[in-house]
Amino acid sequence: MSPLSPLLLMPTALITGVTGQDGSYLAELLLAKGYRVVGVVRRSSTTPYERIAHLVDHIELISADLLDQTSLTDAVAAVQPDEIYNLAAQSFVQTSWTQPVLTGEFTALGVTRMLEAMRKAAPNSRFYQASSSEQFGKVVETPQRESTPFYPRSPYGVAKVYGHWITVNYRESFDLFAVSGILFNHESPRRGLEFVTRKISDGVARIKHGLADELRLGNLDARRDWGFAGDYVEAMWRMLQSDTPDDYVIGTGETYSVRQFCEAAFGAVGLDWQTYVKQDERFFRPAEVDLLVADPSKAKEQLGWTPSVSFEELVRRMVEADMDRWAARTR
Repeated sequence: MSPLSPLLLMPTALITGVTGQDGSYLAELLLAKGYRVVGVVRRSSTTPYERIAHLVDHIELISADLLDQTSLTDAVAAVQPDEIYNLAAQSFVQTSWTQPVLTGEFTALGVTRMLEAMRKAAPNSRFYQASSSEQFGKVVETPQRESTPFYPRSPYGVAKVYGHWITVNYRESFDLFAVSGILFNHESPRRGLEFVTRKISDGVARIKHGLADELRLGNLDARRDWGFAGDYVEAMWRMLQSDTPDDYVIGTGETYSVRQFCEAAFGAVGLDWQTYVKQDERFFRPAEVDLLVADPSKAKEQLGWTPSVSFEELVRRMVEADMDRWAARTR
């Protein structure tokens, strides 16, 4: 008997949101583990592949859209993935207030469309849904664990709750291997500039390079559990290697305020944050989420997962990356 082709032994992963922060780190991880990686991208006149520019020669791309059921089902049927990672969404909380319906279509109903595509075209594959700590919103207990009731405080959080529960529903109704990772805030140098952590690290770099003289932010007292995105995609993968599907909270178990993030970021380049940071009411949310902090003990015990990058190291990496980026632009 002839040996099996390497392609037959190589597991296949399909990633929606492959061009995003998490998608790029996940694609790197899976490639390192010997996967065939297929990324779902929307048809566009532009190609926003900055985060995966170093990967495009090593992964495959297939066109589909979370708003279009047929394209998703066709993509899953064509790829026949062993694992599906649904990371695509309208993921910026502030935008969900100005585009709540679109957020619902992508972030809530898009999950149902992906599950339907899997159920019809590849029911034996394993499905990961990107849930969010924003589902806890106005928290009813601290820290937050898998059993903590949801109380979302934004259209984004509401949409994520729908995506979470429809995943549970499909798992229980159709016996699918479908899990949700309730990920707390996870950042990196690849984070979008609209997110407060990257807004801060980019602002620090611009100020240090003499390109700006202030940084305007909203609520400095909001506290978050911040970790490194590269650590968190490892948790996603581990969830799909389990014997039985389940849901997991992923976070560091430590909480820091936006104010502390500013202090660490400006301190990384020898500046006093209080000289440059100005509060601006335009950046306050209509309904604020004041405190989020994870209890990741279940993930540690059952998945063997622990974060490897500290808060201080995360902030330093982000600031250094933006310092280098602006230095290259100003040469």
